[in-house]
Amino acid sequence: MNTIYLDIFSGISGDMFLGAMLDLGVDFSALEQSLAALDLEGYHVHAGRARRGSIEGVKFDVHLAAAAPGHPDSHPSATAPPPSHHHRHHGHPHAHPHRTFASIRSLIEASPLPDWVKSRSVAVFGRIAEAEGRIHGQPAEQVAFHEVGAVDSVVDIVGACVALDLLGRPRLLSGPVIDGTGWIQSAHGPLPLPAPATLAILGARGAAITQCDEPAELVTPTGAALLAEFAESFGPMRNLAASRIGYGLGSRENRTRPNVLRAVLSETTATAHDWETDTVAVCEANVDDLTGELLGHFIEVALAAGALEVAHTPVTMKKSRPGILLTLLCPAAEAEKFLELILRETGSLGVRYYQAERRKLRRQFGAIDTPYGTVRVKSGLLDGQVIVTKPEYDSCRQVSQQAGVPLRDVDAAARRIPPGPVPG
Repeated sequence: MNTIYLDIFSGISGDMFLGAMLDLGVDFSALEQSLAALDLEGYHVHAGRARRGSIEGVKFDVHLAAAAPGHPDSHPSATAPPPSHHHRHHGHPHAHPHRTFASIRSLIEASPLPDWVKSRSVAVFGRIAEAEGRIHGQPAEQVAFHEVGAVDSVVDIVGACVALDLLGRPRLLSGPVIDGTGWIQSAHGPLPLPAPATLAILGARGAAITQCDEPAELVTPTGAALLAEFAESFGPMRNLAASRIGYGLGSRENRTRPNVLRAVLSETTATAHDWETDTVAVCEANVDDLTGELLGHFIEVALAAGALEVAHTPVTMKKSRPGILLTLLCPAAEAEKFLELILRETGSLGVRYYQAERRKLRRQFGAIDTPYGTVRVKSGLLDGQVIVTKPEYDSCRQVSQQAGVPLRDVDAAARRIPPGPVPG
């Protein structure tokens, strides 16, 4: 699976993201045809090459027939528009009313776009709706998108998901999130930076944000929602071999840095397997004074808090003291939470932390008939073939109790079924 690293030294917006994807090789005509599947009118899309500072890239724009001012993804340009490379028009000019999250979701779901594109587009909008709802005290379904619900942002968000689909749905990694300082004007009046919705979206994802001395908005709510939905982790580049580099341009010229989003594509050619990959945080601590009861309590608390795995291994510590190596796996974005949990609950004076990539078999769930009853099973597939099938403990226990036979007999019977396609 290919990987795209988003180098967001100058922030991210929906149009910058699409510009970077086009510069990486997304075909404009294919993108435009997919967007035409949405029941939207009164806009045209444009993509052309231009410069910001000394960097050349692609500027993507959605031009509305009657656009309301104050859209956070629309920055007044300090220069003339770039020369046109692509220019398409849709529908007829008309005013663009505010839209609720419910109406936007219905619009997307009613389209003939691929299911993956529709689900991820709705998820991105859902993150914005949840944030706006908390800020303004409304249910997410009823949030009116004054800033991010206009036609241009529907195109930006759906277009971003279409672009990723056209690129083969690569993994996305992100650099540290950097925003500017100062104020922006919105339909709700002046707002401080980072914009409240941007801050809430990234906060809900557990993504940290740092301000720089650029006196302007660098990260828009749309950009923040794309990061929150797709970025597996936030940090510097690590072991990344760039095969292609794309630059998406913002509309204005910044004062302190080029107004550019850099997307670095790393192509994976070492394997053609269809296994799944992700990045997790590994948190470790050596402990020598934790009782069995306290250790069991910690495991329960950590798993309930969302840890992916918790394990402990006997080790020899300083002065030949026996102890345990406590190892916890968690989503990369939640590492800080679990580092604190380990320090608070175990009495350890320090915790080691690093990120690791995982390779996972694709999962398939089904059921197997045994002489004692039907047992749910979980299978792992590699390149379309089932290579391991395991009965689920809770299902075996339930069948054992109902049949009045030992649990190990049910488990053994389920494991004797030859591996193969699992009935659904």
